[in-house]
Amino acid sequence: MQGWILPTLGALIVWGFWGFIPKLTTTYLEPKSAIVYEVVGALILGVIVLVSSRFQLDVHPKGIAFAITTGMLGFIGAFCFLQAVSKGPVTLVATMSALYPVISILLAVFILHESVTLQQSVGIALAILAMILVTA
Repeated sequence: MQGWILPTLGALIVWGFWGFIPKLTTTYLEPKSAIVYEVVGALILGVIVLVSSRFQLDVHPKGIAFAITTGMLGFIGAFCFLQAVSKGPVTLVATMSALYPVISILLAVFILHESVTLQQSVGIALAILAMILVTA
C-alpha cells in the first residue's frame, strides 16, 4: 500500500465527522462561539502532539507564511461552514463544501503545472455535476 493512502482514508473519515458534528454544535451554540471552541480543541490536540513527539519547529520564512495563511484559510472555511450548516441542511452544505478539491486541483494545474488525466477530468466534471444536481 502506498504511504499516502492510509492517511488519506483517515482524513476522509475524520472530515466526515467534521462535516457532521457542527450541525449538532450549532443547535446549541452560535457559529461565532462554536469556532472559538473549535480552536480550543485544535490547540489542545496541538499541544499534546508537540509534547509527545519532542517536536522541533522548522523555520523558513516562506514556509511559515504559507502555513499561517493555510491556518487562516482553514479558520475562515470552518467559520463559513458553521454559518452555512446553522442555516441549512447538513446534507447539502457538506456535499457542496466537500467539493473544495476541485478548487485545489485547478490551482495545482494552473500554478504548479500539475497534469490531470482524461479520467481525472471526467471525475472532476462529474463532481461538479453532482453539486449542481444536489442543489437543484
